[in-house]
Amino acid sequence: MFSGRYGPHRDELYFVTAGQHLAWGYVDQPAFTPLVARVVSTLFGDALVAWRFPSALAAGAVVLLTGLIARRLGGDRSAQLLAGSAMAVSAFLLIVGHMLSTATFDLLFWTLISFLVVRQLQGADPRGWLLVGLVTGIALHNKTLIAALIAALLLGLLAVGPRSVLRSGWLWAGAGIAALVWLPNLAWQASNGWPQLSLARAIADGSSGSSQPWWLFLPMQLVLISPVLVAMWVPGLVRMWRAVELRPVRCFAVAYVVLAVVFLVTGGKPYYLAGLFPVLLAAGAPLVVDWLRRRSDARAWVSGGLGLSLLFNAVLMLPVLPVRVLADTPVVDVNYDAGETVGWPAFADTVAGVFAGVSRAEQTRTVVVTENYGQAGAIDRYGPERGLSKAYSGHNAYFDWGPPPDTSGPFVVIGFDEDFLRTVFADVSAAATIDNGVGVDNDEQGTPVWITRDPRGPWAAIWPSFRRLG
Repeated sequence: MFSGRYGPHRDELYFVTAGQHLAWGYVDQPAFTPLVARVVSTLFGDALVAWRFPSALAAGAVVLLTGLIARRLGGDRSAQLLAGSAMAVSAFLLIVGHMLSTATFDLLFWTLISFLVVRQLQGADPRGWLLVGLVTGIALHNKTLIAALIAALLLGLLAVGPRSVLRSGWLWAGAGIAALVWLPNLAWQASNGWPQLSLARAIADGSSGSSQPWWLFLPMQLVLISPVLVAMWVPGLVRMWRAVELRPVRCFAVAYVVLAVVFLVTGGKPYYLAGLFPVLLAAGAPLVVDWLRRRSDARAWVSGGLGLSLLFNAVLMLPVLPVRVLADTPVVDVNYDAGETVGWPAFADTVAGVFAGVSRAEQTRTVVVTENYGQAGAIDRYGPERGLSKAYSGHNAYFDWGPPPDTSGPFVVIGFDEDFLRTVFADVSAAATIDNGVGVDNDEQGTPVWITRDPRGPWAAIWPSFRRLG
């Protein structure tokens, strides 16, 4: 219903371009999401609804799996429905289910692996560990963060058991399958100097637009799903630790605590823990259902809580409001990603206007250089219809796709500090300022656009100074 409103997110623009440069890995991610972007953009062109359809399917699968986990954890039909409904109205699922993102598929893989592991720990055919390994190997081609889940679960098994699982040859055979499936990306990382380690350090230092101060990490756990649903997942966490019938899966409670500490200490983003919320909601749902059956007024409280969560989260996380009033609301302050879907056509219009001011004799050699991958992706998406050639950027994987040719120039440069540009070019002049036209204070609003000439050396020499990770 809302997929086509506003516009593409900066990450979506980047993924589509990355999909045109398929590789076993990139400095900031493995290949899964760019591959999905390549498929949908090849089949459906620039249709934004089509770009986001795989994410909607993934979100639906997360809801279904949450209900299935609730069944494995002793929930009846009512508990399964409640767990799935709670996940469906959660803030994090609504936002990642609305856009093409590594986080979308990461949430799906965390939930699927959690379901499979719960099933194995409850006594399923031990050969099922082979499937766990296969899914883990595929998940590692989307985001290496999944390795943290596996490590935390293993630590949980060592700490609270059942340790007998660790003696299963099938488990270690599954681990071998995961490593084998992951090997192409692992080899790419090794041959390129392990760039994702450098990226992780950059994110920990706050270089990502979605990074948060460390002291917000724990409070954000209360709002990632919904403040109302804290009353379900916190009891679920306690139940996983204390309930005798859940003793085989107690390692999930340990994993949550371990990962919370690790991500807090290492500067991880608050949403890194979101992949465990389906399990915690599934564990808490039977407790809420029991409460419903003991109190005559409880149904109204639960229905109201879910409805309030849906209303609150939908307004904040989905493009429900008209874009013209967005700047007058707290939406962008709460939901950074909403702002990053606004203003890209106007952005491209401004750049095209600067390009049009260059003499006709120079236009054939003029190229666009951007400070970040969102800007570059927008030029690659909207530029051709405005007479612009492809963009160059030193941000993340764009850096690896190369600098402008030495025969190019002048340069329409977007962003950067003037002092930096004067160390790179002999001639720098301000040309325009980005304005999205609706007053939304996003990363691009107020960004300067420059015309530069005469690089102070060949691009091979100056290109490293443009590199940025985050």
